[in-house]
Amino acid sequence: MVKYSYNDVADWFLVEGKGKISPKKLQKLVYYAYAWVLTLLNDSSEELNIRLFDDAKFEAWVHGPVLRDLHAEYASYGFENIEEPKEQPEFVEDIQDILEQVWEVYGNYSADQLESMTHQEKPWRNARKDLSPLDSSSTLIDDRDIFNCYIQRVG
Repeated sequence: MVKYSYNDVADWFLVEGKGKISPKKLQKLVYYAYAWVLTLLNDSSEELNIRLFDDAKFEAWVHGPVLRDLHAEYASYGFENIEEPKEQPEFVEDIQDILEQVWEVYGNYSADQLESMTHQEKPWRNARKDLSPLDSSSTLIDDRDIFNCYIQRVG
């Protein structure tokens, strides 16, 4: 499979969102795209060979799953919407289809609603374990937890 970067995925959502995406919402959309590619294109949690990107891992931050480098890139926007990138990245058909489905399902939710959704799901909760809601954490979210959580929704 062709490998993409998290920036490719972020740029796709920024173009698709037509400039109406805050950094927090972008994080959650990229997370859901990663989660659904992992879930739909692999057969089991024991062999997770197909990932949307390998250049970053999600951490279980207070506001939900976060890619540290993506956060740093857009931190200056705060709660404001990010400017649209100049070019739409190209994806193979399977990935393009999943990205479009993620946008269709999650694109109309606010950043806070998406944060709340991730807080109710096992991957983020498992990574945070016994931390209080406001404790900072850089614990990585396990890909097996992601697969096992979302595969239950496919059947």
